[in-house]
Amino acid sequence: MMIRTLRNFWEAIIGFLTKPIYESESAHLTVGTLMSIIVVIVAINVLLKIIKKVVNSRLAEEDKNKFVSIFGFARYLFYILAIITILHASGLNLTVFLTASAALFVGLGFALQYLFQDIISGILIIMDQSLHVGDVVEIQGKVGKVTEINLRTTRAVTRDDKVLVIPNHKFLVETIYNHTQNHNTTLEKVTVGVDYGSDVQLVTQLLLDIVCSQKGIQKKQKPVVLFDDFGESALIFSVVYTTGDSFTDNRIKSELRYRIHEAFQKNNIVIPFPQRTLHWVQTNQSTTDA
Repeated sequence: MMIRTLRNFWEAIIGFLTKPIYESESAHLTVGTLMSIIVVIVAINVLLKIIKKVVNSRLAEEDKNKFVSIFGFARYLFYILAIITILHASGLNLTVFLTASAALFVGLGFALQYLFQDIISGILIIMDQSLHVGDVVEIQGKVGKVTEINLRTTRAVTRDDKVLVIPNHKFLVETIYNHTQNHNTTLEKVTVGVDYGSDVQLVTQLLLDIVCSQKGIQKKQKPVVLFDDFGESALIFSVVYTTGDSFTDNRIKSELRYRIHEAFQKNNIVIPFPQRTLHWVQTNQSTTDA
C-alpha cells in the first residue's frame, strides 16, 4: 500500500514537471525546465557566497568592497550561461540568436580585452599582496607613491604631485621597480667627477663629512665613498647612503650636490667638463711649374 502511494506520488511529480508550457517543432519547454533554471540560479548564488566568504577571509578590510562588482558581474554572467544551456538542452534553437550576436560579441571581445586583463591583474595584485598602498614604484622612468589599488587601475602620486594612473596589466607585462618591497629603507647614491691631479683623500673626506651631516640620511648604516673609475675627463667618485623615504630622495640628492659644489670650490677641487685637445698640423707643399 505504501509502495503504491509513493509510486503514485512520484508519478504525480513527474507529470507536473513534464507538463508542457511551450511546444513547437524545435522546442519543448516544461515546468521542469523552469524548475531547473530556478535550482541552478539558487546553486550559483550559494556557490558564489561560499567563494566570496573564502576570498574575503584573505583580504584586508579596505580591499573587500573592491570585489563586490566582480561578484555581481560573475553572478549575472553565470545566470546567462546557465539559462542558455538549459534552454538549449530543452530543444530551443539558439543558433539564429547566437549567429546574429556573433559580430557584436567579437567587437565586445576586442573592446573588453584589456579591461579583463586589468581586472584579472588587479585581483592577483590584491590577492597575493605584491603591492601595497604607500609603496614607492618606478615605471617607465617615473617614480610614484601608491595611493590606491583598484581592480582596473592603480593610482600613484609622482614627486611633482601629479597623479599617475597605471593599468594593472602593466604590473604583469612590464618591469616595475618597487623601491619599498623588501623594507622601508633604500640605498641611494650621488656621483661626482673631479679633475685629474685632485687630492683623492681630501675628496673622500669632504664627501663623507657632507653626507653624514645631511638631514634625511640614516646614520645606522654608515655612508660609504667609492672611487668608481678613471673617467675620460675626470676621476669618478660616488657617495652611497641609506634613506627611509626614497620618494623624496630627489630633494636630498639636490641638497647634497649643492653642498658638494660649495665644499669643492672652497677647497679648490675642480669638477671638470669634457674637453678635447685639437692638434693642427700644417704641411707646406712646394709646387714647381713644368
